[in-house]
Amino acid sequence: MINLTKAERLATSPLEPTLPGSCYLEEAFFAREREAIFFKEWVGVARAEALPEVGDYLQLELLGQRLLLVRGKDLQIRGFYDVCRHRGCALSIHTTPKPLEGMQPGPSGKFKNVIQCKYHSWVYDLNGQLKVAPFLEESINKADLSLYPLGVALWGGWIFVNLSPQEAEARGWTLERQLGAEIAYSKNYPLADLRLGGRLVYNVKANWKVIIENYNECYHCAGVHPELCDIVPAFKQAGGMSLDWSDGVPHRDGAFTFSFSGTSLRAPFPGLSEAEKVNHKGQLIFPNMMISLAAEHVAAFTLWPQHVGETRIICDFLFHPDELDKATFDPSEVMAFWDLVNKQDWVVCEAVQQGMKTRVFKQGYYAPMEDLAADMRRYIAAKLGDL
Repeated sequence: MINLTKAERLATSPLEPTLPGSCYLEEAFFAREREAIFFKEWVGVARAEALPEVGDYLQLELLGQRLLLVRGKDLQIRGFYDVCRHRGCALSIHTTPKPLEGMQPGPSGKFKNVIQCKYHSWVYDLNGQLKVAPFLEESINKADLSLYPLGVALWGGWIFVNLSPQEAEARGWTLERQLGAEIAYSKNYPLADLRLGGRLVYNVKANWKVIIENYNECYHCAGVHPELCDIVPAFKQAGGMSLDWSDGVPHRDGAFTFSFSGTSLRAPFPGLSEAEKVNHKGQLIFPNMMISLAAEHVAAFTLWPQHVGETRIICDFLFHPDELDKATFDPSEVMAFWDLVNKQDWVVCEAVQQGMKTRVFKQGYYAPMEDLAADMRRYIAAKLGDL
């Protein structure tokens, strides 16, 4: 069966089962995912440009875990659990935190050379080492009381964190190993050089897996995305059966990007192949990133599961700095187009979440043109074992 073409599979065995509905609905299963995936894998959380200077920090919350990212004096970005080793006080205290709003992924600020707990004034350097514990200097071993570290690694200008760094190191689970072939797929795009030019934030009442599965197939495109299919007619041909993502999917004649006109005054990114200058690429980075690559902009989605039935999504728009510096820079058409397409997706994702709650639903099916959506079933099985 593995060697059959999509057309042959459609004729012989058209449907494969999805994950059971309980995997999208039950808190107990969500708790398993939290421990086995989000607390063990490398998770994309922010752009490195969010921490431009020494002492800059971001405070993030991932599934109930408060985290700190800090730019050190050596300009390296490090991560720590946001908790003092003394009595457990959060190290970044905000009167009214507003996570994921504006142009930062979370509450941000600046430490003045050190990280000082506001409770009992324990002081850590920007590397997380305990330096001062008032009135206890002679009675404790400060080397044993450093901040709890996170694994931190960068790829394409994004910061990834691992909440179990010792375990990841013991099993050799580096970010590069996790990304695998995905590194090569977008190698011609200057991802690390790009800068944030706009952001949209959504709260979608759907399980995070529903959103990724929707992103990973275009069987739905003809019925859900008429404007998108006008730009990329291949999306509505045979339910996306013949799509080949290796060189990207071609736009209609005269179009080369995702906007209402299909065009842009911005120059293509340097280094792209001829195909990449006129085609669209989509890239999924498990567990929580979806990256859409156009010739002159990137729309990057990071998923922040809130609970089993809700996901916060940050959609960042990245551009070449040469374009951002121009007085004529205007991302509004691209952002408006994506906002329309995104909201169309969120409507059906929320409808799927609602529909799965009916007592008769046990599991759904993947059609052959949804091969990539089936990656979620294989991914979950690999990380959690037999379901």
